[in-house]
Amino acid sequence: MKNSLLVAVISMTFSIQSVSADPKFTPVSGFELSKYLGTWYEIARMPVSFERDLVAVTATYGLQKNGTVSVLNKGHKNIVQGKLKKAHGKAKFAGNTDKGHLKVSFFWPFYADYIIVALDQKDYQYAMVASEGFKYLWILSRTPRLDASILNGLLDKAKALGFDTQKLYMVPQE
Repeated sequence: MKNSLLVAVISMTFSIQSVSADPKFTPVSGFELSKYLGTWYEIARMPVSFERDLVAVTATYGLQKNGTVSVLNKGHKNIVQGKLKKAHGKAKFAGNTDKGHLKVSFFWPFYADYIIVALDQKDYQYAMVASEGFKYLWILSRTPRLDASILNGLLDKAKALGFDTQKLYMVPQE
């Protein structure tokens, strides 16, 4: 199973690499990496093969000595108590460090866009991340549940960006 997760991450990375380097989505400005670091709960996502059947998914970001960001994605197979799956990666800024646009790699030397298109810029309690081609979208929260009004606002923004929000998978966290 560990190999299938690796193959899925590699497949996703290759498919994103074939897309134009110019982002279709505008990243948030005034971004502060130090506030973004830590653990985020995946509230919703577009269905993707490398996360198939995963619930209770989290992403944890940490600052490394060389200035890059460590990435640890974890999720459980089928049920919250199911088998734990992990994927380790790294991220770096795509450009200016005050823009929420990073490049993430789970398989060197390939990097994929990680564009933060919505963010609670006061407290960094929720975020929405997109990548190219409307195939990848994640709604993240610092807590396992996100207030319905915030979630609905993010869904409206996703729809305005062109995402088919009917396809979003609401990730069980508890």
